[in-house]
Amino acid sequence: MEYLELRAALEEFSVSERVSLRQIKDRYRELVRRYHPDSGADFDPEKIRRINEAYRVLRSYCQEYSFNCSRTEFLEQYPEERLREQFAQDSLWGGRAEDV
Repeated sequence: MEYLELRAALEEFSVSERVSLRQIKDRYRELVRRYHPDSGADFDPEKIRRINEAYRVLRSYCQEYSFNCSRTEFLEQYPEERLREQFAQDSLWGGRAEDV
């Protein structure tokens, strides 16, 4: 796989670079439902082929992706945890203030 293939797949799905597997699957279902032959007026065999190919590329990339489970990445994925850690001991937010 080349990066250009990945970019094209993301563009075909109209999703951002930061996307979850769940979002990819949901978007795939939405696109297939919209462009499926049984859906009516929007049927386009070439569009269905591009959607399926984009899905194959994205699924392949996700299956081979090495997940980053570092603290930095975790806090980026769950910003509320960063805030909890930052303010948990602050008396203003219900924590116990450190003795000074």
